[in-house]
Amino acid sequence: MTTLLQYLKSAGKLVNIFLLIVVTFVYAMFQGGFVSWFLFYSFIPFGLYSFFLSLYSLKDFEVRRLTNNTEYVAGERFEATITIKRKIPFPLMYVIAEELLPPQLQKCEQSKKSKVILFPWFKRNLTYQYVFDAIPRGEHILEGVRIKTGDLFGLIEKELVYPIHEEFLIYPQYVDIVYRQLENRFEQGMTSSNVRLQRDTAIAIGVRDYKPGDRFSWIDWKASARKNDIMTKEFEQQQSHDVVIFMDRSKSMQFEQVVTFTASLARAILKKGAQLSFLSIGEDQSIYPLRSGETQQQLIYYHLAKVKDNSTISFSQIVESEIKKIYQPVTFMLVTNKLSFDMIHMVGRFSMRNADLMLFVVKEKSTQLSAEEREVLDTVRRHNVFVKVVYEGHYGDVFFEVSKS
Repeated sequence: MTTLLQYLKSAGKLVNIFLLIVVTFVYAMFQGGFVSWFLFYSFIPFGLYSFFLSLYSLKDFEVRRLTNNTEYVAGERFEATITIKRKIPFPLMYVIAEELLPPQLQKCEQSKKSKVILFPWFKRNLTYQYVFDAIPRGEHILEGVRIKTGDLFGLIEKELVYPIHEEFLIYPQYVDIVYRQLENRFEQGMTSSNVRLQRDTAIAIGVRDYKPGDRFSWIDWKASARKNDIMTKEFEQQQSHDVVIFMDRSKSMQFEQVVTFTASLARAILKKGAQLSFLSIGEDQSIYPLRSGETQQQLIYYHLAKVKDNSTISFSQIVESEIKKIYQPVTFMLVTNKLSFDMIHMVGRFSMRNADLMLFVVKEKSTQLSAEEREVLDTVRRHNVFVKVVYEGHYGDVFFEVSKS
């Protein structure tokens, strides 16, 4: 039905062109004189151009998109070059080319616009570029490019969308953080149960007598031959611990800062060699079990690239519900951007478990805590919980300040 209406509309426009030619001819015949005949002959080229333009197919166009990269981090420069090629050099007075941007990109500032008007005339190759100086985080889908052209009087207009489907996943920004454990907590003995002892088999610091349970690969054969007894290598013992991060996905204007700090925190912990579990619960539920290494970081970053602040349940309720499922000794880290009174009850749950808890409150630059937040902050600290207000631009210093406190 839609196709039929389009054909009828095109036919109606052709009829209008024909009628205009006829009207100007009849006017010249009856009126006579230079002016009337000049009007008739002047209109004929435009009428014929409109007629041939109606027969010209935009399917002759070949449209391509080329970007300056395949993977991006939020805030990076995004450049796309649109190339239009056509086989028949039919004279076109103008061409309007427009990239069909998703809603989240339509609101972003462009130093070079994605919608332009070109004047090709007989040119077969056309090129234009659009630029986002700072591409936002998220999953962006480019569906295609719309091409529109027409005649001088608007009697004939042609439009066609060229499907060039391409998906871009913009990963979150991160800041280099040197992760440090809470030294003062070790001195008080509060985290002794949360620490796993691992032997670094790459660093041998001495030898000792063999004990049942020692691995065969630990035997030092040279020392055993000298002492005529089985001797095993003594390795350096390193402290490492397991960390669980909860990220607050409540609706907030500062959610991007929460994502950036969470990405930086996760990267720093995994880079240190610890095992990390990550929990992010909103309309979708994403729980990543304890793992270490580059693969875990890639999984978390992939989630953070697409995550949205769409949680309908309070952050405290989510945390209280999920910590019941965690039995092994871990260090809990909560990342949020606001302090509310229901967090006091949540912190009490951690205190009952004698769990190691760190609470990070992420704020924009020069943002002051409200009176309610200051009251909650003081109350939570009385539970012997480490609470840190982290301001944008100072993420890298968070654990240096922790070690001094």
